[in-house]
Amino acid sequence: MPGPRFLIIEGIKDGTFYGEEGIVSERSDEVKAAAEAALGDKALLKEQVDRLESSSRRERQQAAAVLKQVSKTDPQALVPYIDNLIDALSRPEAQTRWESLESLSLMIELDSRSCGKALNDAETALFDEESGPVRLAAMRFLCRYGSTTAARSDKTWPLIDEGIQCYHGDLEFNDMLVALVDFSAGKLSQEVKDALADRMAFDAGNGKGTLRRRAQQIVDNLK
Repeated sequence: MPGPRFLIIEGIKDGTFYGEEGIVSERSDEVKAAAEAALGDKALLKEQVDRLESSSRRERQQAAAVLKQVSKTDPQALVPYIDNLIDALSRPEAQTRWESLESLSLMIELDSRSCGKALNDAETALFDEESGPVRLAAMRFLCRYGSTTAARSDKTWPLIDEGIQCYHGDLEFNDMLVALVDFSAGKLSQEVKDALADRMAFDAGNGKGTLRRRAQQIVDNLK
């Protein structure tokens, strides 16, 4: 018998995604319990990582959710498994991909060079035509990675800029702006600073509500 269907709502606004339908076998409290168990037992953590390669879509999704919870609590624990998380970005289901991208984003400060191997997959995810949460996770990853050095900002900016233009006004765009605020406060090249300021100037001057406030914060960060 198939598992229960419901709206996966973890991840888009204030930590929650919207309207991505999927099949999972664990409630969020059980995901947290599994993450706590994995953090206390390296063998259990390895089991969760191995499940990213399971033949079961449901097991892959559940494992990715557990590992994201682990990364939120102790990202260092997952550093040895960065390559496994990058490999999971090729899974067909959206949830496994967005959860894995979120985990990788949280490990950039610990091992940015290894996480950088996910750039090609992040580019693919940024232009995923079917999943807003995947696009958002990709933007978060690119912004965090690009903020670490001027050279990386130059490398990621063309993708970030295209994402801004493609998804301006979309449901996930306000949360993309949060990632852009952090990006704007990073170690950007002067060329990227100037380009981002130009891109945000219209919304800072003519937008309304949250859009205007966040756009203005980005512009201010770049001064």
